[in-house]
Amino acid sequence: MSWVEMHRQQLDQVEGIVFDWDGTLADSIATIVRCMQSAAVEIELASPSDNAVQEIIGLGLAEAAQQLFPDVGVKQQQDLVEGYRQHYLRPENRQVVLFDGVKELLVDLRNSGYLLSIATGKSRRGLDRALAETGLAEYFVGTRTVDECFSKPHPQMLEELADIKGISASRLLMIGDGVMDVEMAYNAGVLPIGVTSGAGEAAELIAAGAAGCLGSVSELGLSGNLLKSKTKTL
Repeated sequence: MSWVEMHRQQLDQVEGIVFDWDGTLADSIATIVRCMQSAAVEIELASPSDNAVQEIIGLGLAEAAQQLFPDVGVKQQQDLVEGYRQHYLRPENRQVVLFDGVKELLVDLRNSGYLLSIATGKSRRGLDRALAETGLAEYFVGTRTVDECFSKPHPQMLEELADIKGISASRLLMIGDGVMDVEMAYNAGVLPIGVTSGAGEAAELIAAGAAGCLGSVSELGLSGNLLKSKTKTL
């Protein structure tokens, strides 16, 4: 029996879908890693490995700096955060690149009756800029960032998004590429599905509690057997 069949009843009850941003909807993991490594080297810290940076994606920047460099002072951690922001806002890093099929997927899901939202470790300013540049803001009924909520894997983002939608956590689906996305969903009582398009590999996402994994969010489309339209036809 496939994982989809195992969770068929819960999937059929889903009313709202929450997406992570970086590595899930946006192809931005490599840019984040490069900017963090450059910021570290500029203030004479050892360049963190790709894996080390990928593991902190989802945290707020201050918490990410603390986790990457727990043995340096607060001032140096603050300098790392500011350096990262400067690198990320450079013209060569500003363009937001969506994974193939993202906009078509969102249109399909919204038209099929699903309530869509975002839970991300980005700043409010960063998410709003990304949504404006991609023209995706209209597809989401709610968004939460680390500027309003605790960082993942704390369940606050999902709890607040459920409140906005007026539906129970058991009728939400969380889609994300990171272990922290899966852990946040578990902590909130939300069904998590991993995608391997970003920071996490299938084995670690499953080990963290994901119901199953997809190669990308485009596989969530209604052409498959994962989700069904919520819109009733006459």
